[in-house]
Amino acid sequence: MKTLILYATKYGAAKEIAERIAKLVPESTTCDVKSDSIPPISDYDCIIIGSSLYAGTIRKEAKAFLSANTDALKTKRIGLFLAGMSPAEESSYFETNFPPDLVENAIAKSLVGGVFDPQKSGVFERMIMKAVTKQSGYINTISDERIEKFAETLLN
Repeated sequence: MKTLILYATKYGAAKEIAERIAKLVPESTTCDVKSDSIPPISDYDCIIIGSSLYAGTIRKEAKAFLSANTDALKTKRIGLFLAGMSPAEESSYFETNFPPDLVENAIAKSLVGGVFDPQKSGVFERMIMKAVTKQSGYINTISDERIEKFAETLLN
């Protein structure tokens, strides 16, 4: 099964997750949705799309790609992943950020954790993170267990 893994990222967490998924999914290719050289969707049996979350919203590049390609994506085996720090609201993130048909038909969907690196973040982002999590240092909640379960679900 040829798989295309597309991601939208600001600081690299979604890219890191896409690359980890690619190691578990045979015949997979990763690509940033901002790339001018996204391979044709028609060449793939399975499409995995992921994005980082900011204030509960996926990257605008991911939204644009989804909007432009929803009909083509509905004909494929779909996996959706999110890079974020708040797993308690996981289902609402998918419902508010992805077309309903894709969410309903997705074989696998998961918020697999995220990364907050204060050295890559702006002042406003650091203030928000400190207010929300009561932490101001580097945080990495990416879960290999969730990534493995995501890949396993998609492959079965």
